[in-house]
Amino acid sequence: MRLLFAGTPEVAVPSLKALLASGHEVVAVLTRPDARAGRGRSPAPSPVAALAREAGIETLTPARPSDPGLLHRLAELAPDCCPIVAYGGLIPPAALAVPRLGWVNLHFSLLPAWRGAAPVQHAVLHGDDVTGASTFLLEEGLDTGPVYGTVAEAVRPDDTSGDLLNRLAAAGAQLLLATVDGLSAGRLQPQPQPTDGVSYAPKLSVDDARVDWSAPALRVDRLVRACTPAPGAWTVFRGERLKLGPVRLDSSAAPGAAGSVVAPGTVEVDRQGVRVGTATVPVRLGRVQPAGRTPMAAADWARGVRPEPGESLR
Repeated sequence: MRLLFAGTPEVAVPSLKALLASGHEVVAVLTRPDARAGRGRSPAPSPVAALAREAGIETLTPARPSDPGLLHRLAELAPDCCPIVAYGGLIPPAALAVPRLGWVNLHFSLLPAWRGAAPVQHAVLHGDDVTGASTFLLEEGLDTGPVYGTVAEAVRPDDTSGDLLNRLAAAGAQLLLATVDGLSAGRLQPQPQPTDGVSYAPKLSVDDARVDWSAPALRVDRLVRACTPAPGAWTVFRGERLKLGPVRLDSSAAPGAAGSVVAPGTVEVDRQGVRVGTATVPVRLGRVQPAGRTPMAAADWARGVRPEPGESLR
């Protein structure tokens, strides 16, 4: 089949690679415009654009997917199907109507759970044991289209959203290819999503990523892992922001045991490193990043700042 692939970030690259290696023809790629990145803030192509250009594929980068020029070029290309993975823009109805088999979206959840922009982050944040990826027929509603197929993935106790998303990107690429193959062979019909079990996953903001030390340790752990690598969990120490890598529950502080109660946010330094109080047991800090510094082990940070007894993160 003739395919136009739409996608932007690194997580979409495995899907484009799988389609390029298939028997289908990728006639063009739709991606977001070059964005400024790095210390020099020079314009840089998206990961999908970089791969497409390396492969010699026409790359479309309109400022908006509703751009009349894009609609005209879509009609000229006449794709049979448009696979889409994390493109980053709403496809207008006029564009949705161009391919005869529609736009097939790879979404990183088991729909109808976690519709929206941040399904993997919310799966980690809410302590899901299992998540996955779904392919569905794109329509105007928010991730509401009928589903072609799914693949499940266990959420590991120490998964960050980045860890989990990398695995889902790889598994999802094979699911997307299988869906495109099935559509080409005429053997797939999408099934409506269930009306039960609908949940939403809005984008997590920087404000959402601030740790509330009055929450239980399990909640703190999930928030930090959900926000790793982006937007990045953080707290405040001595009036300055301190970024946090994944933490772990303090195994030496069993509930009810001596030393298991530390006031929320209070920093304690011992031979094992740095622990911080929560509403339940303390957590152990892993890597931290003070403002204007590179990431470092929490123990190294503590040796430099020398927290006073009773001093807290806020």
